[in-house]
Amino acid sequence: MRLSSILFILALIGGAAAGYVFWQERQSEAALQGFAVANGRIEVERVAVATKYAARVAAMLVDEGDIVAKGDVVAEMDTAELKANLAEAQANERQAQEAIGQAQAEIGIRQADLLLAEIELKRAITLEKKNAGPVAEVERRKAQRDVAVAALKGAEAGVENAKAAALAAAARVERLQTVIADMTLRAPTDGRVEYRLVKTGEVLAAGGQVATLLDLADVHMVVFFPTAVAGRVGLDSEARIVLDAAPEFVIPAKVSFVAAEAQFTPKFVETKTERDKLTYRIKVEIDHDLLVKYRDYVKAGLTGNAYLKVDAAATWPDFLAPNLPPPSNRASLAAPADVAQGSANP
Repeated sequence: MRLSSILFILALIGGAAAGYVFWQERQSEAALQGFAVANGRIEVERVAVATKYAARVAAMLVDEGDIVAKGDVVAEMDTAELKANLAEAQANERQAQEAIGQAQAEIGIRQADLLLAEIELKRAITLEKKNAGPVAEVERRKAQRDVAVAALKGAEAGVENAKAAALAAAARVERLQTVIADMTLRAPTDGRVEYRLVKTGEVLAAGGQVATLLDLADVHMVVFFPTAVAGRVGLDSEARIVLDAAPEFVIPAKVSFVAAEAQFTPKFVETKTERDKLTYRIKVEIDHDLLVKYRDYVKAGLTGNAYLKVDAAATWPDFLAPNLPPPSNRASLAAPADVAQGSANP
């Protein structure tokens, strides 16, 4: 066979292949009438677990990759000094309570003294009226009565002071108990441990982070569309996500956020034309119940496409019908080695 014939056959094959690709593209474009597509990355909200107070890490109870539920203990901070302070505060509280009892007993004594002073004053007045007692005795008994009244008021004030001291002691005890409770660092939400940031024995300042969690209940893809598309997208509109790592699967989603103002198109976003300089940020969110069922698949940073319905009358094409792997097939959506594990925020 001549070389020219071979080249002619190859040209025919190439042309046919190109024609088939062009035909497929036209078919896909026709099927996507009423829909919009843009590329993005899967983003997972990151939650920090941090200590409220400066302390030494007594124990780290999680490792990277662990699944934790809201309230699970992530780390324990050292509380030896705090517990000693708490014991002292509790002793002071007991003393304050005893001081209240003593002050109340003092009131009883002062009331008895006042009663006796009143009786003696009345007797002195009676004798003075009968000319059986001197006037000076009446004046002396009045002075004794006034002293007893003042002493009673002082005892009553002592009770109030003792109660105030007891309240202060109780408040200190409660504050120390709260601080000790805060030294047990718990997961603020369900999630997966992304990074374990410290080791046992390290000393952290107030606000120091011990770990970061990926909130598996808040997984979404952020995409950018021009005004012509964004203006036709409503909240809770149907959407689909197809990941580059597993293009055979179609993840159902919905629009949970549409920006109120346009912004310059980020460099990593592919647009159909260079004229789309300003776009609107749209968040496509995966359903919470679906995330719970497929939480082992959730990985931040996976790239893919998001498809949005912009025409209410449009019907989803067959190739975008929801198609998910079995929940037990953990390898299906495994991230490739070169995909960064972490936040995909630009």
